[in-house]
Amino acid sequence: MTTIIALAACTGQKAGKEDPATDTAFEQVADRFADIEVLRYQVPGFESLTLQQKQLIYHLSEAALMGRDILFDQNGRYNLAIRRTLEAIYTGYKGDRESADFKGLETYLKRVWFSSGIHHHYAVDKFSPGFPQTFFADCVKQLDPSKLPLREGQTVDAFLAELTPVLFDPTVMPRRVVQSGDGDLIQASANNYYGAGVTLKEVEDFYAKLKKPGDPRPISYGLNSRLVKKDGKLIEEVWKVGGLYSQAIEKIVGELEKAAAFAENDAQKKIIETLIAYYRSGDLKTFDAYSILWVEDTVSDVDFVNGFIETYGDPLGMKASWESTVNFINKEATKRTNTISENAQWFEDHSPTDPRFKKKAVKGVSAKVITVTMLGGDCYPATPIGINLPNANWIRHEHGSKSVTIENITEAYDKASQGNGFNEEFVWSDAERESIRKYGFETDNLHTDLHECLGHGSGIILPGVDPDGLKAYSSTLEEARADLFALYYLADAKLLELGLLKDPEAYKAEYYKYMMNGLMTQLVRIEKGRQVEEAHMRNRQLIARWVYEKGFPEKVVELKKRDGETFVVVNDYDKLRTLFGELLAEVQRIKSEGDYNAGKALVENYGVKVDPELHAEVLERYAKLNLAPYRGFLNPVMKEVKNGQGEVTDIRLDYTEGYVEQMLRYSRDYSFLPTYNN
Repeated sequence: MTTIIALAACTGQKAGKEDPATDTAFEQVADRFADIEVLRYQVPGFESLTLQQKQLIYHLSEAALMGRDILFDQNGRYNLAIRRTLEAIYTGYKGDRESADFKGLETYLKRVWFSSGIHHHYAVDKFSPGFPQTFFADCVKQLDPSKLPLREGQTVDAFLAELTPVLFDPTVMPRRVVQSGDGDLIQASANNYYGAGVTLKEVEDFYAKLKKPGDPRPISYGLNSRLVKKDGKLIEEVWKVGGLYSQAIEKIVGELEKAAAFAENDAQKKIIETLIAYYRSGDLKTFDAYSILWVEDTVSDVDFVNGFIETYGDPLGMKASWESTVNFINKEATKRTNTISENAQWFEDHSPTDPRFKKKAVKGVSAKVITVTMLGGDCYPATPIGINLPNANWIRHEHGSKSVTIENITEAYDKASQGNGFNEEFVWSDAERESIRKYGFETDNLHTDLHECLGHGSGIILPGVDPDGLKAYSSTLEEARADLFALYYLADAKLLELGLLKDPEAYKAEYYKYMMNGLMTQLVRIEKGRQVEEAHMRNRQLIARWVYEKGFPEKVVELKKRDGETFVVVNDYDKLRTLFGELLAEVQRIKSEGDYNAGKALVENYGVKVDPELHAEVLERYAKLNLAPYRGFLNPVMKEVKNGQGEVTDIRLDYTEGYVEQMLRYSRDYSFLPTYNN
């Protein structure tokens, strides 16, 4: 809904250089396993911050790590039990650690860490263990039972009987979230947002009764709670101090209280205090108050996100996963986004959408380029490259929105992708490759800026339209709207006039990459026989397939064969832009009018189905490159430097921690929830 994920499904070579902040060799690639490569990101400019700013960042960063267990539990009710069991085996194993079975268990554990659970972080399918069930049982039985997360009074045999099907039976909890189909999406999804036995109809009826028709400022119903059935009655278990996840939330609040003492100004201190009040009460009106204060703070250099924010993991798009980021402004690069936000009304007025759906007065649109210093929860290890918040439509309409492009992350992606052979394999000709080499990084960042700052902030929902009315298709359609807005304007002469681009041909690099990714190369992220499920991937395929089909008679975009291999060829970039505009107009209409049937048809017809022949070809060609289709990041280690009196004199960053070391440290130092929270 409000994040953008890196488009490229490609990976690069190992990069090494001296890091001036630590005087240690900076190795960008930290680990590689399964379909994942783990990178390190750098934090340029951190050493130039004031001590107060560094201490503020330090405590906000600690708060960003305190909620780690929450996401594991939200993603599945057995995730903490499985993680803790696997960690106990991994650290205590006395057998041959080079054996195939142990190596299989190690890879599985690394995947569980990366995805905060047993389902793929992106494809949402359950992992298949690379070790036999008997090996797992033997390992568990060899452990001291005190090292196992047993329920009270539970025997080891009973523990194994409960956990084994969850790990090894592919029919048990097969998908973390199911967003389409004719069945019960709630019961088909393995996430832990709803209690046992709760049905889709019960959920829809429960929240329909709470909503007030015509309410101009509705709270985000269900955002911070699990809906469960007790004694036949549905109740919400609210995530707050004294409620569900209290043990972790209390730790988050403790660090936020410390951070408030180092706030840069009174407004920022008030933001932190209001977030604390929300965590204590669980009151969603207080969350709205916090969101308004947060979006109106455009002067603080240090900023953060912390809380239950994004709703991609709920099939109904209501309940939010826990996440956090901490960052500071990149002032030089922010000149670019300031230019965009200052001209927001022009872009809104000239959008190809129906005038009925446009904002007459764009308010409070702010955008900046940031340097992230810590990632947590649903932003770690896989992280967005851009964020636009808050999500509540009425707050965006009355108070505006705040957008960020995370440039030290986009730069890390770009460096890791250089010279890896991906473009040579999949890009049609030298002309397109040269365009991507010359303009790709620039237009990637500009696409993110436009997507976050203007795309998510554009348009209105008509009075009386339920903001949750698009249900399971809401996230995909919102991402499509933001992407289309960005794509349409990337080719506009206004960007040249504003100095955001210097070459009128530069936009073609992004157009080509987007169409290639949406039509073909993102398929490397899907297993054979599967369809597209993840909202961002559906969005990109929806756009690419729709414009491909509509432009087919004129051959605007073609899929051409050369030496038996398929390539994307764009023949008419001007007409392609026109088609992007036409689809933008339709998606905005669907959003504004809450046209569920049209939205469903658009997603199901264009965003879901996969051509099995093309899919097999792409997988085969990609496999030859020996690349990982997914990437994530390790956080730097923040260390307080103290003098003889115990006073903090500096905060320093260390980039040398390995993937396994970081994950085990986080499990040791930031694990506060009981194993079973249901």
